[in-house]
Amino acid sequence: MSEIGKQHQERFIGDLTRNTIALILAGGRGSRLMQMTDSRAKPAVPFGGKFRIIDFPLSNCVNSGIRKIGILSQYKADSLIRHVQQGWGFLRGEFGEYVDLMPAQQRLECGSWYEGTADAIYQNIDILVSRKPEYILVLAGDHIYKMNYAAMLADHIERNADLTIGCLEVSLEEATAFGVMDIDNNRRVKAFIEKPEHPPVMPGKTDTALASMGIYIFNADFLFDQLIKDAETPGSSRDFGKDIIPNVIHTHNVNAYPFLDLQSGEQSYWRDVGTIDAYWSANMELIGVDPNLNLYDNTWPIWTYQEQNPPAKFVFDDDDRRGQAVDSMVSGGCVISGSKVTHSLLFSNVRVNSYSEIKDSLILPEVNIGRHCRITKAIIEKACNVPEGTVIGENRAEDEKRFHVSPGGVVLVTPEMLGQKIHHVRK
Repeated sequence: MSEIGKQHQERFIGDLTRNTIALILAGGRGSRLMQMTDSRAKPAVPFGGKFRIIDFPLSNCVNSGIRKIGILSQYKADSLIRHVQQGWGFLRGEFGEYVDLMPAQQRLECGSWYEGTADAIYQNIDILVSRKPEYILVLAGDHIYKMNYAAMLADHIERNADLTIGCLEVSLEEATAFGVMDIDNNRRVKAFIEKPEHPPVMPGKTDTALASMGIYIFNADFLFDQLIKDAETPGSSRDFGKDIIPNVIHTHNVNAYPFLDLQSGEQSYWRDVGTIDAYWSANMELIGVDPNLNLYDNTWPIWTYQEQNPPAKFVFDDDDRRGQAVDSMVSGGCVISGSKVTHSLLFSNVRVNSYSEIKDSLILPEVNIGRHCRITKAIIEKACNVPEGTVIGENRAEDEKRFHVSPGGVVLVTPEMLGQKIHHVRK
């Protein structure tokens, strides 16, 4: 493509993104994360040493040039709201940019909380109509990935679609946990089935299905019409996957957009961190020499609220008391005092005291680990004060008496489990 052609394409995409509103569905409870969501919504759960889960879709929006963003919150949203207010106030209203918090307000006559993904947007339909967007990008607020939504938007326009669904290639076994699409050779969706027992196979494949990422691009007027129609339909569950999408497939142009790496053509990185094991694994992947999710990529930064912490510090260098971290990520404000950290991720403001050993673990912000502790394959929740001599992760039967142990053997420890009634700090 010529330089002039590239400039026209960039301007075309820029016009599209300026006329798009992104709506992030961030009201989910995330009960499969067990006690980690007792006092916060799933999108507000810390991730990757210094981020929150919601920072990933928000960063994708900003990096894609989509800077009109609404966050639809509901369940225990205080920490989510404070995080967004502290870290995402840099967009300029003078240029039509914003990150708006849209909590359930019982705005409409029905007077209820959000009843489903579609209902969450329907209850804000008057606000959206008044802003006159051409396109609505609907996103889940609880997945970890990097994605250029502008490319998906351009594909939506090029194919003259009414609705485009972002999708992943998954095994047939994995597909039973997703909404799965049956498509033709032109990527037009022929059927959408929620959690099918026998998933339809992709064209040209024998063992792969196409699963929904929970990412949708709608022509705005088309979406508004469908939301009103759905709200007037008795018995609807007010959900995109169960109601809206199946009802428009045979009457409108519904397009599947595969989330593939542009260079290799392979499936791009995407993680659902909805269980303790998945959350632990996705965090631990970041420690690798060449992780699939590169947090050090300056071309696609992940933005967040930046605490003003001092650098991490490692103190003491005696044979039996050496502050060190190996194959680990250590965030600002941490003090590793005469202790050893191996293949672990320490979030901000963690202190590990002398003679302790941490291995294969996630230590969330503001944790204090006492002397002579041994912690293996654990998640230590925010603000825990782990008593001196505590041993975690070496005896499953003993761990299960005090803590939550996942099917994969990850031990979740919260302040309450340690007898510390400070859950209000864990937001």
